[in-house]
Amino acid sequence: MNRMDITARYCRPNTSKSAPGHKIYPYLLRNLAVTRSNQVWAMGFMCISVARGFAYLAAVVDWFSRHVQAWQVSITLEAEFCIDAVREALIRHSKPENFDTDQGSRFTSAGFTGLLLEHKIAISMDGCGAWRDNVFVQRMWRTVTCEEVCLSAYDKVADARASIGRYLGFYNSRRPHSSLERKSPDQAYFINQPHAAAA
Repeated sequence: MNRMDITARYCRPNTSKSAPGHKIYPYLLRNLAVTRSNQVWAMGFMCISVARGFAYLAAVVDWFSRHVQAWQVSITLEAEFCIDAVREALIRHSKPENFDTDQGSRFTSAGFTGLLLEHKIAISMDGCGAWRDNVFVQRMWRTVTCEEVCLSAYDKVADARASIGRYLGFYNSRRPHSSLERKSPDQAYFINQPHAAAA
């Protein structure tokens, strides 16, 4: 393969690399008991293969209910699509007390952290290489990968966006979770928010 200049087609590593000069916030959730919706939101992104390259899926997840608050698909790794997902989540739902991410340059950027600070949300960042710090997002990515992405062949980014949107609608509203006593994320998220559920 080296002689013929053939390489595997996959997203390159280091997508979560921090940028020099960006502020890194401490991890705040080590001994925190998460007992209700909107106590902790977390965010991450994953790479999706499409016919002529890659796209990136970012999602905001409520830790307590595993509810996907908002998501965005982008063809670049600029911080803006992550910021757009957080803005959408804040508009559609309440705001969290804590927001957890990794130390990637998108999440340490002034635009991203500034949005959280503007809404008086405590910023938490995972330790370097500590995937367990954001395990709920990792588990969600595994589910999305196994139940949607690996079973689909996206021709265009628009196809990926539409298909993933349908899947995440199913994931929130109808997919039962063993950790939620077989409830869906919608049921777990809205259980203490009767007014929001009624709306």
